[in-house]
Amino acid sequence: MQCFFILCLLSLQWVLFGYSLAFGPGNPFIGGLEWFGLNGVGQAPNPDYAADIPHLAFMIFQAMFAIITPALIIGAFAERMKFSAFIWFSLLWATLVYDPICHMVWAVGGWVRTMGALDFAGGTVVHINAGIAALVCAMVLGKRYGYENKPTPLHNIPFTVLGAALLWFGWFGFNAGSALAANGLAANAFVTTNTAAAAAGLSWALLEWWKSGKPTMFGTVTGVVAGLVAITPAAGFVTPCAAIFIGLSVSVVCFLAVSILKPKFGYDDSLDAFGVHGIGGTWGALMTGVFATKAVNSAGNDGLLYGNPELFFIQLKAVAITVVYSFVVSFVILKIVDMIFGARVSQEDEVMGLDLTQHHERAYTILE
Repeated sequence: MQCFFILCLLSLQWVLFGYSLAFGPGNPFIGGLEWFGLNGVGQAPNPDYAADIPHLAFMIFQAMFAIITPALIIGAFAERMKFSAFIWFSLLWATLVYDPICHMVWAVGGWVRTMGALDFAGGTVVHINAGIAALVCAMVLGKRYGYENKPTPLHNIPFTVLGAALLWFGWFGFNAGSALAANGLAANAFVTTNTAAAAAGLSWALLEWWKSGKPTMFGTVTGVVAGLVAITPAAGFVTPCAAIFIGLSVSVVCFLAVSILKPKFGYDDSLDAFGVHGIGGTWGALMTGVFATKAVNSAGNDGLLYGNPELFFIQLKAVAITVVYSFVVSFVILKIVDMIFGARVSQEDEVMGLDLTQHHERAYTILE
């Protein structure tokens, strides 16, 4: 329900004013309302963004990123946020956090774009942005009732595998589609995306095998997702061999984050939105500054390994800007929503389950 409602709500927000705030003419930090209601966004291409496809096509492709980013945050507060609070938080977050970050990183004249930062398909805009907001939600809402003394086994491994498989397949459109053409750059992004995902899935399985003696299905698909996250900012700027290193290494970084960092600090990030998307997105953005090469994308830049250490520090600055902005504004939004609506459900409602208490439905009805 939360995912589907975001799809409904933010599809309209994007058409009415979100796209204009994110990509419309404005200042280095936010667009204006010149394209409100898609005024001036038609079938002719907009050469500032995509000279070979309709402006409407670019708009609706970008809607995918705008919708999926706040949906990623859901994983951090699963089972404990009121639906009313969730609606207002999602709408305000998309408008006050996603749209400005998107404008700064991707829009013509955006602050982070102008400084030379590279983000091919959403490392900062999507994954770091959502991962930091997820951490904020986990911290502010607190742990699920019984989190520390009640086991929470996976609900359905086959569904997990199905979801991960759909993600892996869909990510090709996510990353390769960001070339905005069926060309060599799209092919490179396609190959690097698959390669990094495969390397990361392998790496996570081996890490589990080494640590606990058994590789798991859940760990392998978590590694695949970490690889997809990390290659997202780099897909159109690095070679396939660089993608192997990015995939192998991101699983190590994310594995440490979810197995050591989370228990140490005790936050309840239910689906590891911060540990995989926040940490993995940060690693990918920084590795873009190491492995990017103009031989892959002449519109990009050379990174540290190609004689340009400056790009690494630009990437580091872009990460820092995203982390600070997302953390501060997400915290303020959630606190305001909590003051007005009360963000967290009661203990009784949580124990009964949000399917029943928020929607008067059961996920499964078993007749005996």
